[in-house]
Amino acid sequence: SCIMLKIARLELTMIPITISRVNQFDAARLDVEMSAMLKEQLVKVFSLMKPGLLFQYEPELDAFLEFLIWRFSIWVDKPTPGNALMNLRYRDERAAPIAGKEVRTGLEGPGLSVSQKILYCISTVGGQYLLSRLQSFSAFRRWGDSEQRPLARRAWGLVQHAEGLYRAVSFFNLLSFLYGGRYKTLVERILKARLVYGSPNMNRAVSFEYMNRQLVWNEFSEMLLLLLPLLNSSSVKKFLLPFSKDKSASSSGDEANCPICVSSPSIPFVALPCQHRYCYYCLRTRSAATSSYRCERCNEVVVAIQRHGSS
Repeated sequence: SCIMLKIARLELTMIPITISRVNQFDAARLDVEMSAMLKEQLVKVFSLMKPGLLFQYEPELDAFLEFLIWRFSIWVDKPTPGNALMNLRYRDERAAPIAGKEVRTGLEGPGLSVSQKILYCISTVGGQYLLSRLQSFSAFRRWGDSEQRPLARRAWGLVQHAEGLYRAVSFFNLLSFLYGGRYKTLVERILKARLVYGSPNMNRAVSFEYMNRQLVWNEFSEMLLLLLPLLNSSSVKKFLLPFSKDKSASSSGDEANCPICVSSPSIPFVALPCQHRYCYYCLRTRSAATSSYRCERCNEVVVAIQRHGSS
C-alpha cells in the first residue's frame, strides 16, 4: 500500500521544467522592437499630412499596434514575433497535464483560454493606453500644481501612489521570476499564463551574439544622448582645430561674418578687448553660458561686449 501511495503521489506531481530566463527577456525586447518598427513605418506613411498629426494621437497609435500584434498572435493561438524567434509559447498553467503516460517532456499543455486571451488584451493594451492618457491628461490639467482644487490634487496623489505600488509589486515579481523562472510580468502571474518552449527539439532563432551586439549598441547610444548635451561645442571645435586639414581656409575666412553663425551680423557687436565682430545674439548667449568665453577667432578671453561703432 505504501508503494502504491508513493506511485500515486508521483503521478500527481508535475514534471519540473526550466525555461531560459534570457529567452523570455529577449522575446519581450523583440516584441517592443517589432512594435516600434511598425510605428515608424506607419508614421512614414502619414508624413505628408499635417505635421504632428499622429503625435497628438500617439497613445491611440501605440494601442492600435499592440492590438494588431495581439489579434494575429495570441488570439489565434500563435506566439508573438518575439516568442516565435525565441521558440516560446503561452500555456495555460491551470490546465497543464500532470505527470503520467501522456506527459513526456513537461512542455505539453493547452494554450490560453478565451477568457485569458481577452483579459490579457484588456490588461496590456487597454491598461497601457488608459495609463498613458491619464498621465497626459493630468499633466495638461496640472493636477499636481493645483492648490484651488483639492479633488484634483487628491486624484493626482492617488495616481502617483497607485503607480508607485504597481512598480513595487512589479519589482518583487521580477525577483520571483529571477528565482523561479516563471511569470515575467504581473499579468502573466495573475492569469497563470506561462511561457514554455514551443518545440523541445528547437533552439532559439536569434543568436546570443546578435542580441549582445544590439544591447551594447543601445547602451552606447543612450550614453551618447546623455553626454552630448553636456559638451561645449565651441570647446570641442577649438580642441580639434589644430588637427584640422582646413586650417588655412578657416584662418583666411571672411572677417566681416560672425564666426559662430557664419553670416553677416544683423546687430553687430564686438568682443572686448580683441574687437572681433559677432552677432549680438550669438555673442550674448555664448558669453552668458560660459563665464570665461574665448573669442572664436583669436582664442582670447572675452571680458565685455560692445555695440559695433560705439565708443
